[in-house]
Amino acid sequence: MTDTTTRPRVLSGMQPSGDSLHLGNYLGALVNWVKTQDDYQTLFFIPDMHAITVIQDPAELRERTRKTAAQYIAGGIDVEKSALFVQSHVPEHAQLAWVLNCITGFGEAARMTQFKDKSAKGGADAASVGLFTYPVLMAADILLYRPQGVPVGDDQRQHVELARDLAKRFNHRFGDTFVVPEAFIQKEGARIYDLQNPTAKMSKSASGPNGLINLLDEPKVTAKRIKSAVTDADTVIAHDREAKPGVTNLLEILSTLTGTPVETLVSGYDGKMYGHLKADVADAVVSRLEPIRARTLELLDDPAELDSLLAKGAAKAREIASVTLADVYAKVGFLPPLGTVG
Repeated sequence: MTDTTTRPRVLSGMQPSGDSLHLGNYLGALVNWVKTQDDYQTLFFIPDMHAITVIQDPAELRERTRKTAAQYIAGGIDVEKSALFVQSHVPEHAQLAWVLNCITGFGEAARMTQFKDKSAKGGADAASVGLFTYPVLMAADILLYRPQGVPVGDDQRQHVELARDLAKRFNHRFGDTFVVPEAFIQKEGARIYDLQNPTAKMSKSASGPNGLINLLDEPKVTAKRIKSAVTDADTVIAHDREAKPGVTNLLEILSTLTGTPVETLVSGYDGKMYGHLKADVADAVVSRLEPIRARTLELLDDPAELDSLLAKGAAKAREIASVTLADVYAKVGFLPPLGTVG
């Protein structure tokens, strides 16, 4: 294995916006994060600062932050191999974000599609300045660690492009400082769809809970939701995203979990009914998620130990972040504090 100081670096995170991660988070992100740990220097974080761009209950946010961290670990993130930390525990994120805000054009920020979508849903009063500028904070999250790659979903590609633009702009104005990162977009298994609305991506903001497969749900709840998944009036098990989105979603979930090609699965279901497919998907999902659920609950039973692991992760992150920020502050002309070299 290559030494951590020479391995290329990657960074990613998921917001603590629900009581549980769902199957889309797990298969679309966490599984792939785990795979990167041996080949890259990896940093994974819980973006609690991003979470407060919408109104949060403080006690609930703290609880969800711990739950998210516990699920990262239970899902395979190794705290010895990776830096696992909470965003607000590394103040350099906010400090770099301010500098990047000052080189970001208003029109550039206004073009971010997620701000348009979220502000349209919540109305003008819900569209805070934080929500408007959070892509700049995301750029700071990325650039602070000078990573070569950022594993993200396709819906975050625009934000990585902003980070790339800001890195190039800063480098041009102040000298070579930031690595211009690449977006690592997963091609297969990245998009898991809602069980009740299989044309929409599985999301914590779904219209109802029955479309979600949550990592922390009781196994019987998970199995029931899968067996109640929307299919169609036909009886043929076929992979067709347009004509059979519900069946296709189930096939892709099963294929991702078992490693069996979709075409092989379809052949094996020749002459069988949807109930057979649903039962197999339910068994595969429960088998994969139940150990993760059990380990998560075990970690949450000892919050002091979990907080200690997060503190160690933040210390690892700050070893990198503080060097980057000092370089940035020197280049933009900030007077160094008394007692520091500048």
